[in-house]
Amino acid sequence: MAGDNSKKIVFSGIQPTGTIHIGNYLGAIKNWAELQNNPDYDCIFFVVDLHAMTVPYDALHFQTTIHNAVLDNLAAGLDPKKCTIFIQSQIKEHSELTWILNTITPLGELQRMTQFKEKAEEQKNEINAGLLTYPVLQAADILLYKTDFVPVGKDQEQHVEFTRTLARKFNSKFGEIFKEPAALIPRVGAKIMSLTDPSKKMSKSHGAESYIALFDSDEAIRRKIKIAVTDSEKETRYDPKNKPAISNLITIYHLFADQPIKEIEKRYAGKGYADLKKDLAEVIIDYLKPLRQKREKLEKNPDYVKNVLEQGRQKAQKIAAATMLEVKKKTGLI
Repeated sequence: MAGDNSKKIVFSGIQPTGTIHIGNYLGAIKNWAELQNNPDYDCIFFVVDLHAMTVPYDALHFQTTIHNAVLDNLAAGLDPKKCTIFIQSQIKEHSELTWILNTITPLGELQRMTQFKEKAEEQKNEINAGLLTYPVLQAADILLYKTDFVPVGKDQEQHVEFTRTLARKFNSKFGEIFKEPAALIPRVGAKIMSLTDPSKKMSKSHGAESYIALFDSDEAIRRKIKIAVTDSEKETRYDPKNKPAISNLITIYHLFADQPIKEIEKRYAGKGYADLKKDLAEVIIDYLKPLRQKREKLEKNPDYVKNVLEQGRQKAQKIAAATMLEVKKKTGLI
């Protein structure tokens, strides 16, 4: 658990954005559930509600969205007996450290961040300062817990490198406090693509048919896989460059069935894509069924979830307060 200095700290965030899809699960949550079982790691996961405020959101239902994110992740495999789970905004030190790191962050570094460019293009009328300084808050999140490893998708690798840069800059300017964390990126599945456009990462912003939600009905899963785009030639072959659509489906099959890609290629050699799609839908349904059942049980036990978050808050608060005391001393604030 958090606070054992003999273990390496693994730290990552959960987006409270409503529906979690299989891209989120395969690219992050599944990996987190495996990492928490490693006796050499001390895993800390948190709901990034402050980050979620950088894009348009419904304040009236925000608490429900945050609660649902916790339910989804607990159902998907996070075990509070093996990891620490808390809500970002409940630990004031995240905001405190962000301001201090802001004062040593060059504006040009933030303007060059790929995610800022993409988000600014998506929401041209909603480009707020938080969208620009998002990476500084993310760096503060990570550094606050003296993190060793950050399990992320490929698209977040730039942010981890930015965090490493800020850690070096702070340590050089004020004195050694922070570790330089390393990104942990899954070799396969780090980036699951859209079912309707395999050139884009799976995202809810691309329409309901472009993704499979973790708790979609069986009928919805079958329909979405059936209408998923494929490549013009009919050969079932894993070739992301030349056959991105079918390669994406094979990747999903490989990760949910835990079967080698070569074995999947062999099984469907000489067959049409329809056979692969039909079987893939059932593989996903069978895998997700126990997750759905677990979530239904959690919904009926709100006190349990509340207790998990309070225990997580207490553990996170202890670590964050200790780090901020060091930071304030080094920066001359106390």
